[in-house]
Amino acid sequence: MNTQRHKLRVVALTLIVGALPFLVCASAQTSEPTPAYTQQTAKKDTLSAKEKWLDDYSKPVGLTYGAQVSLNTTYLWRGLCVGALNIQPSANIGYGGAYIDIWGNIGATDWALRKFQPEVDITLGFNRWGLDVHVLYIHNFNTGFFDFKNHVGDEGGNGLEVALRYTVSSKLPLSFFWGTRVSARDGYINDAGDTVRAYSSYAELSYTHRFRYGLSLYGAVGITPWKSFYTSYERNFAVQNVEVRLIYDWSLRKHLGLRLMSALSINPSGLAANGESASWHLRDTKLFNQQCINTNVSLCLYLK
Repeated sequence: MNTQRHKLRVVALTLIVGALPFLVCASAQTSEPTPAYTQQTAKKDTLSAKEKWLDDYSKPVGLTYGAQVSLNTTYLWRGLCVGALNIQPSANIGYGGAYIDIWGNIGATDWALRKFQPEVDITLGFNRWGLDVHVLYIHNFNTGFFDFKNHVGDEGGNGLEVALRYTVSSKLPLSFFWGTRVSARDGYINDAGDTVRAYSSYAELSYTHRFRYGLSLYGAVGITPWKSFYTSYERNFAVQNVEVRLIYDWSLRKHLGLRLMSALSINPSGLAANGESASWHLRDTKLFNQQCINTNVSLCLYLK
């Protein structure tokens, strides 16, 4: 009885953190796809005493695969408010540490639900010893699939990013991420009138603490080191994202799980540049994406 009461309290707390500004109780797990091998290693709750405290990841053997679908109140990505209510499915397959991940977003650009902008991301990578190196292709359907032109500002366009993530160990789930845009939309016009590639980059330090009963707390701080599209090419170094997530996992079947997640994301650089961005403009298409304080509630069904 006490365990059931505890679970009910956890569920209520999880909903409250993310639902206050929206009063909506459904949404997705995350803005970015997670490789299959990373998903498996993250689920190691206990390790034998003989295993190392650092670099305790086992060698991936054979074929790995995974899939999930999530419903989000908000599409949050690296401190940016990218969209409103959406569905985000994904699937991945890997072998020996190499993997391919396909992730999609189908959702509205604001809460007026006037415009929808679908997106498909394809990730090719390799994951061993806690190091994940990958190439991410972001395709927006307002641009041709093979269009890698260096589009300027809000012209839209695709993206090609080279990135790496290092996680210390499953006993110390401290992760460092770095991603740099190397092709497609990433340009601004300089004083001479030329289109310049910014090599927009994002770096993030994150940590996940797991409690009992399937509850975990995730925290992250992200920065952009120089002028980039993250700040609309208006600032140089900027603290781009401070994010907290409260996550609760249920095990429905042996290989099937349900995840409820609430998140709070703050963009300190955007707030400092424009105090009005602290306000919510849920139905204003022009101002919605400029919000620098955002929340998200998500519901995700996934294969374990």
